[in-house]
Amino acid sequence: MMKRKSIYAAVLWLVLVLSTALPAEDFASLFKEIHARAVAGDAVAQQELGRMYFNGIGVPQNYREAVLWYTKAAEQGHAGAQFYLGMMSFKGEGIPKNDQEAVKWYTKAAEQGHAEARFYLGMMFFKGEGVPKNDQEAVKWYTKAAEQGLSGAQFNLGVMYFNGEGVAKDDGEAFKWLSRAAEQGLAGAQYALGQMYAKGYGIPKDNVQAYKWLDLAAGQGSAKAGELRDAAAKEMTADQVAEARRLSREFRVRN
Repeated sequence: MMKRKSIYAAVLWLVLVLSTALPAEDFASLFKEIHARAVAGDAVAQQELGRMYFNGIGVPQNYREAVLWYTKAAEQGHAGAQFYLGMMSFKGEGIPKNDQEAVKWYTKAAEQGHAEARFYLGMMFFKGEGVPKNDQEAVKWYTKAAEQGLSGAQFNLGVMYFNGEGVAKDDGEAFKWLSRAAEQGLAGAQYALGQMYAKGYGIPKDNVQAYKWLDLAAGQGSAKAGELRDAAAKEMTADQVAEARRLSREFRVRN
């Protein structure tokens, strides 16, 4: 049943994306059908109607209407709607800002396996927003999201292992998670990974790898990464710099 609902949701979202190219009268017909399903209590349609109002897809953007329909779907247990309702509660979009409400809805979605909700719930615990600050809980939720492949969670988890926050300091675990985030193109993780290679934190010092990752981070606008890359280059031979630049170019081509 859950799989069928997921397929239905994916198909409905695809229809909405493609509908932006539909004539106005055809979109009106589509909207009418989704609205009718939502009014009849279909949680997936309610979630998608909320998303239409939130993003202004075929209708004027209206955060209050988005909150209305997200709430109806969230109360039926729709994880996506719970996550978006948490986001809107946190940002104060369409409703007054309420960090406790954000935590409530993030938690409901996170417990259903929603990766982004797990990541944001981890941040709430780390920052102490809506809940008392709890680094152990932050690590718990970051880990779940990181294992689902979310680069932001992988980065934050790597930093927590490196600093020993909420978990015993472990440079090996820090390297593992920062590497995964860096491979996904996250500039902060690339910079941190470059630092680890440049300083030999938890791994053998390697200026070629340091240059590669710092160059990639610098290419995304990190001035500090560029400075550290140039400092590393002073300790390298011309051949080593050429190799590092080749590795950096190859990464950009692959990604």
